[in-house]
This record gives sequence, structure tokens and C-alpha cells, in this order.
Amino acid sequence: MTGWNVLDSIIKAFPPLVAGMFFVTAGVIFAIGFFRYGVNFVKYGFKQMVLDSSIEKRFDDLGASINGLRTEMRSEIDGLRTEMRSEISGVRSDMDGLRSDMDGLRSDMDNLRSDMDGLRSEVDGVRTELGMIKDNHFGHLKNFLTELTSIMLDKTIISNQDKARLDNQLRGM
Repeated sequence: MTGWNVLDSIIKAFPPLVAGMFFVTAGVIFAIGFFRYGVNFVKYGFKQMVLDSSIEKRFDDLGASINGLRTEMRSEIDGLRTEMRSEISGVRSDMDGLRSDMDGLRSDMDNLRSDMDGLRSEVDGVRTELGMIKDNHFGHLKNFLTELTSIMLDKTIISNQDKARLDNQLRGM
């Protein structure tokens, strides 16, 4: 039995008016279907129609996955943002502590400078006193040692050479 025989039996089973309406309806359905899908079917075949629907499904799945990843990334970025803000505030508080420590060190340095200036003035005073002692008392000591060497020469405890040597050493002081 061929397709033409089946079509012939369908036509004979209906009255001619019903068969005509059936054919008109089938033609309209065919025309609508052809213009909707048939052009692509003629151009690309049935496989393209299946591919288009599967590609649309995959794009929808990819869109959903991308949206899910986007929300995950936003939540991760927000978490990192809050973490970085807390780290920055911790660093700022540490910096404030370091600034206060530096201010304390500056005040200590100023105190140390004033102490050093006081010590310098005291050292200068000691130097002047030592200079006065050297001028006043060391001269007396030289005179005393010169007299002592003269007495030792008179008592013949030392020789003239030793006295000359000692006098030269005293002049060198």
C-alpha cells in the first residue's frame, strides 16, 4: 500500500465538501508552518532546527550559570571589601599608635637635647676650672720640682747631667 492509496481512501471516506475543507485547513496549516519553520528547514534542513533549540537551551543554561557565578563573585568581592576595610582600619589604628610613639620619642629627644646642652655647659665650666688649675697650680709644681732638683744637686744626690735632663723635662711640660 502506498501513500497515494492511503490518501485516496481518506478522500473517498469523507463527503466532497468536508474533504475540501480538510484540504483547505491542511493547506493553511502547512502554509503557516512552512513560513514559520519551513524557510529554515529548506535552507538548513531538520538538523538546524534541532540545533537551534538545543543551542537556545544551552544559552539559557549558560545564562543561569553566569548569573549564579556573578552573584557568587559579588558576594566574594563584598566579603573581601569588608575584610580589606577592617585591615585598613587596623593599619590606621597602628599608624595612630606609631604616631603617638613618635611624638613621645620627639619629646624625649627634646629633653635629651636640653640635658646635653646642660652637660655641655658643665663640661665647659670644668674645662675652664682645669685651665685655671693648670695655670695656677702646675706652675707652682714646676717651681717646686725645680727647687727640689736644686736641693738634690746640692746634696749630691743627683749629678749635673741628671739635673739638666730633669730641667729640660720640666720645661717641656
